Amino acid sequence: METLHLNKKSKISGSITLPGSKSLSNRALLLSAVAKGTTRLHNLLRSDDTARMIDALKALGVKLYEDGDVMVVEGIGSAFKCSAEKRIVLDLGNAGTAMRPLCAMLSISEGCFELTGEVRMMERPIGPLSESLKTLGLSIEYLNNPGFPPLLIRGCMVNTHEVHVDGSTSSQFISALLMSAPLCGGLTIKVDGDLISKPYVDLTIALIEKFGAKVTRQGYRSFTVAAGDYVSPSDYLVEGDASGATYFCAAAAIAGEITVNGIGEESTQGDINFLKVLEKMGARVERFKSCVKVYKAPELLGIDIDMNNMPDAAMTLVPMALYTKGKVRITNIASWRVKETDRIAAMVKEMSKLGVNVNSGEDFIEIDASVRNHDEVTFDTYNDHRMAMSMSLAAFDRDININDPECTKKTFPDYFGLFSKVCE
Repeated sequence: METLHLNKKSKISGSITLPGSKSLSNRALLLSAVAKGTTRLHNLLRSDDTARMIDALKALGVKLYEDGDVMVVEGIGSAFKCSAEKRIVLDLGNAGTAMRPLCAMLSISEGCFELTGEVRMMERPIGPLSESLKTLGLSIEYLNNPGFPPLLIRGCMVNTHEVHVDGSTSSQFISALLMSAPLCGGLTIKVDGDLISKPYVDLTIALIEKFGAKVTRQGYRSFTVAAGDYVSPSDYLVEGDASGATYFCAAAAIAGEITVNGIGEESTQGDINFLKVLEKMGARVERFKSCVKVYKAPELLGIDIDMNNMPDAAMTLVPMALYTKGKVRITNIASWRVKETDRIAAMVKEMSKLGVNVNSGEDFIEIDASVRNHDEVTFDTYNDHRMAMSMSLAAFDRDININDPECTKKTFPDYFGLFSKVCE
């Protein structure tokens, strides 16, 4: 296993251009595949997660190819149509943004499909989605543990057009149903429980509407999607990854300034609101149409904040506690427990290496860094890209080492290259 050494950093400056958003990239790939017409996807993220989706779509008979920096997808104009005589096995690694929407889309397709992945994927729940799909008359079988992948799906059509789904574990379950809804004759989706990560549902709705879907809604309690075909918009520009931007913006709030290209004031991604969190902590932010600028806070303040709507961005706040006046307390983040790793447990263990005081519970973490050690620390990353990227911010406090830095290939393959370029 590779270990990356980072010398202590004193400042960040300059500008970066973000890779495409993972969430938008995988959604756009799938919608382009089932739409009528050919779609040219610009600024598509090239990462392990998107590679898993691309390979899956090719295995399902979709023609995709690169034209320079553009990914061209020739849509089939319907749900997938494969032979039921041969089981198609799709290995989706640990890509939740591939597993969840493909589960729903393949359930209403023709064919027999097995969805599998890495060991950790077998520990990430999919039951709220698959059980909801079963109530529509669809055929999904658990091949190992009930409620978890791997799954065996025998595609068929729905026998009803209303479904209930628990929204308290992952918003991806609602997004998956929304994406499949037009092609199964329309669907009314009713959300049980408190929906987490609401901005990701907004992102999904905006994207399916871009491809021609018609959606009516009652807040976040009910969504009705009309029957119809998806139609390619011909060209689609994937926004830069707002989640990936948080690390550079946080670094600027700690020690300098940065211009981040690829996101701006019209971003559809919920994690763009991380900038408001930085402002509350004392940083100065300037917003433009296609970029943002963040400047060092005169004094970085601690914060007590509910991050239910931004669980990925919330991770960036943890190492920021090393530089704040006062504690950092992050609440309503139970979803961390079922991500690429148990992120609450992982953060407790890794931050404790710094000698700081860390408290946690089922859905919160609190860091008081008023007392710490001064040791050079080696952080484990648990094959979790966000652990690796988040803990890089500790390099503004001391020399650090990061095990398995290559895990960032999941969403941001050149993260450490860019980090080293703008930090000194």
